[in-house]
Amino acid sequence: MSSQTLKTQHAHAEEHEHHHDAEGTKIFGFWIYLMTDCILFATIFATYAVLGTSFAGGPTGKDIFELDYVLGETFLLLFSSITYGMAMIAQHNGNKSAVLKWLAVTFLFGLGFIVMEINEFQHLIHEGYGPDRSGFLSAFFALVGTHGLHVTCGLIWMAVLMAQISSKGLTTTNNTRLMCLSLFWHFLDIVWICVFTVVYLMGVL
Repeated sequence: MSSQTLKTQHAHAEEHEHHHDAEGTKIFGFWIYLMTDCILFATIFATYAVLGTSFAGGPTGKDIFELDYVLGETFLLLFSSITYGMAMIAQHNGNKSAVLKWLAVTFLFGLGFIVMEINEFQHLIHEGYGPDRSGFLSAFFALVGTHGLHVTCGLIWMAVLMAQISSKGLTTTNNTRLMCLSLFWHFLDIVWICVFTVVYLMGVL
């Protein structure tokens, strides 16, 4: 084996190691971001815990929450987590078309969730139960709205990522982005389960 061949192999090995380290660093950095997001949501949950009974003579959760409707939202988001998992399996198998298909299904589930949430907000505001009505409603709109904003950002990220995968394929960079978005999307599912339990379920008791 020539010295030139050895140098080429060594260079390829170093390049592979560099990409692997860069990928690990990006994912680690994204975990740190998620921890800061945990602090954000913990703060808003704490605010809701303080203001959750400040009705100011206005409606309580039992008066305004439609549990069947919110269950529909919840199932949409939970199913989107399953379909994203299918996209990650397809990515592991190197199946670009399947990744795009499952991401598209995930996007539709997430979009349906946002449409239902916006409709819920519009209905409450139309009935006179906007965020300025009481401390309870201010905290409710802040908590649920912040989660909805995160889901919206996730949908924009997903659409951009689908375009990148469609044009460039399952590159190392796109695979890392898929992993980071997976962490983000599943994190939002966990937060929503907490919202559903603390705000809606406990609110109708």
